[in-house]
Amino acid sequence: MPQQRVLIVEDEADIGDLIKHAVERRGDLEAEVASSGDAALRAVAERPPDLVVLDLNLPVLDGIEVCRILRSRRETRRVPIVIVTARGAEDDRINALDLGADDYITKPFSPRELAARVRAVLRRMTTAAEPAAHVYAGTQLFADFDGAVVSVEGDAVRLTRREFELLQYLVQNKNRVVSREKLLERVWGYDRTVETRSVDVHVGRLRTKLRMAGRQIETVFGLGYRFID
Repeated sequence: MPQQRVLIVEDEADIGDLIKHAVERRGDLEAEVASSGDAALRAVAERPPDLVVLDLNLPVLDGIEVCRILRSRRETRRVPIVIVTARGAEDDRINALDLGADDYITKPFSPRELAARVRAVLRRMTTAAEPAAHVYAGTQLFADFDGAVVSVEGDAVRLTRREFELLQYLVQNKNRVVSREKLLERVWGYDRTVETRSVDVHVGRLRTKLRMAGRQIETVFGLGYRFID
């Protein structure tokens, strides 16, 4: 099988080389390094990668802006992004995840764990084609998951990528309780329990955007969430 490609966006050469070595060590991934935000966008335009490892403190364009641009373009909106940064504040994490980042790792980091998380996100992307709900038509909520269209009582609803994928997975498992850990694994791509509060934040925002239909997402205390039909 052809190697999957990883673009590492890091302005500190030694850290970029460390990440590149960690990612390529097993021989199944190929990596290249871009040292600025604008260089990253050029590299993506020339040869789209399978995943981007993105620092936030970058020259010319910072990582948040790079993430926003990649998510706004049709050809790159589904390219997974793993943030690797010295910014460890919860607000920074939530902001990056809400923009569409698939994982968030703070410096200093374990190179082996970073490589494992990169592979976990790539696995999630390759298994995304599993049988799933394509259309949901309820009394108030309509969702065409292939067409990326969601509406409530006929009014279009704009969701972030994460909110859209969260809704799709909950609908796919309607009338079943889904734990926060399972949502992190299947929607965020994590292999273990981290940042479960991110799930609560995103569910809360999703409910708000769905208005009355948001009541179909029930909280099952101590267990997780359930989408009721």
